[in-house]
This record gives sequence, C-alpha cells and structure tokens, in this order.
Amino acid sequence: MFKVPLGDNLFLHLIEMQHAQELYTTVHASRGHLRRWLPWVDAMKTVEDFQPVIHAWLQQYADGRGFQAGIKKNGVLVGIIGLHDIDWMNRKTSLGYWLSEEYTRQGIMTKAIQAVLAIIFNDYQLNRVQIQCGVANYDSQAIPKRLGFRFEGVVRDGEWLYDHYHDLVQYSLLQEEWIRYVRY
Repeated sequence: MFKVPLGDNLFLHLIEMQHAQELYTTVHASRGHLRRWLPWVDAMKTVEDFQPVIHAWLQQYADGRGFQAGIKKNGVLVGIIGLHDIDWMNRKTSLGYWLSEEYTRQGIMTKAIQAVLAIIFNDYQLNRVQIQCGVANYDSQAIPKRLGFRFEGVVRDGEWLYDHYHDLVQYSLLQEEWIRYVRY
C-alpha cells in the first residue's frame, strides 16, 4: 500500500477492500453532485457494488497499469484520483478524479493532481497525461488549466451520461512541459 502526504492533514492512499464502506458513504453523501458528471454513480447503490470495482482497481495496481487513490482530509475520505490505465508502449495515461461536494474549491484536487503528476512523470517516467472533463464542468476544467495542461479540443458526444451523450474537453500535459512548469 502507498501513502502520499499532501500537507494540511491531507494525503493519498491506495483504495483497498476495507475502504468499501467509506467509499460508499462518501459517494452517497454527494450523489447528486457527482451524478452531474460521472456516469457510474447510479450503478453504485450498495457497499457491495463497490467490491468488484475495488478488486479491479487492486488488480490494475498489481499489474502495473496504474492506481486508484483515496483522498483523505483529516482522516475522512473526500474523493478519488487515479489513472484510467497506463499505455506503457506509448508511455501515456489519462487521469480521472472527483471530490465530495463539500470539499470542492479548497485546492484539495490541485494538490492531489500535483502529487500524482510527480508519480506519473518522475516515478513511472511517462511522457503524456490527459484529462477529459464535461464541457460545462468548469470547476473540473480549472484544474488542468491551472497546472499548465494544454487544451486539445472537444470530444463530441464523448461520453454517455445516463440518458444522453455529452461533450468532453480534453487537456494534455507532456513530461517536458511539466518539468518546465515545476521549475517556475
């Protein structure tokens, strides 16, 4: 298991099976907020619904294809950040994240993404990371913009969200850009 301190009683930790109840509780408390942008929320109705997902995440980590980490503030799970999968041949990945509604707009996700970028570019030595967000999810888009990601375009009808497709904006960051950004 890994644990990454972020300061201010904030840290990342690998999501494991014993976190199923806490994950369910966190999602359930922000269900309406999360549902606006995440297509999986309605499928996660019980603690048991999280168990096969956590198992898949642990297999992803064991296989060296990335990780899913809980974000804790003062010992409370407030969100998740993780790599969708690592394409080792092309040395790239994509990043996903969400926060409970009451913990948004506090800089928590910016700190979490900065820590994950250090893992992606320093530890894994990947060349590229991308982030996709709903075109109207301005809070989520603000983070890659703040961290030096480049806007690449709009993925039309990029994701099915319950009863409709919605467009996604795509941002990317290359290792060389991140190195320059971190220096300043």
